Amino acid sequence: MRIRSRTTSRPWRRAGDPPLRLAAGALVLLLAAGEAAAAQLAGVSLPDDATVGDKHLVLNGLGLREATVLMVDVYVAGLYVESKTTDPAAILAPSAPKQIVMKFVRSVGKEKLVEAWTEGFGKNAKDRAAAAAPGLAQLNAAMTDVKKGDVVALTFLPGKGTTVSVKGRDAAPIPGDDFATVLFSIWLGPDPPNVGLREGLLGRNAKP
Repeated sequence: MRIRSRTTSRPWRRAGDPPLRLAAGALVLLLAAGEAAAAQLAGVSLPDDATVGDKHLVLNGLGLREATVLMVDVYVAGLYVESKTTDPAAILAPSAPKQIVMKFVRSVGKEKLVEAWTEGFGKNAKDRAAAAAPGLAQLNAAMTDVKKGDVVALTFLPGKGTTVSVKGRDAAPIPGDDFATVLFSIWLGPDPPNVGLREGLLGRNAKP
């Protein structure tokens, strides 16, 4: 299926909005409640910053995952980093905390999510495939069916691993820098689901 995306990286904050102080699960709950919205794409608003652990992250960019054959939007993704950058290598570095938040705009079954992660790993793992395989199994085991409005968040903190949050429920952290690098390479690596989605998350398609 061919994919296209619409992107933006121009977050805004309403006057008087307080800064967010969120863990991965708390972010999901806040999104579901529609609070502290900042950047918007395809009718979906995401906060312009978040705190995970002791790290304050800012929204780097947004992208829309869209299936063009049926013209169906799948999810809006937001990438959170410590400092905005258009360099994927800097974001993928094992010393860099990061988070990808996906808010779904249609229902997707667990089997389709597992298929997507497995395909993404296959395209981007390369020499890290063996080291990342146990983490992929944990990621897939954490998946459930998602409906419109549900949120999946993937958060990496150096030294603590990757937390998978599905609909506000955090799974046990997945250890390993190799796993985290391959996971975030699904969107930021040389073979993403669609190039426009990656460029939006990296802030390269900002409109004037």
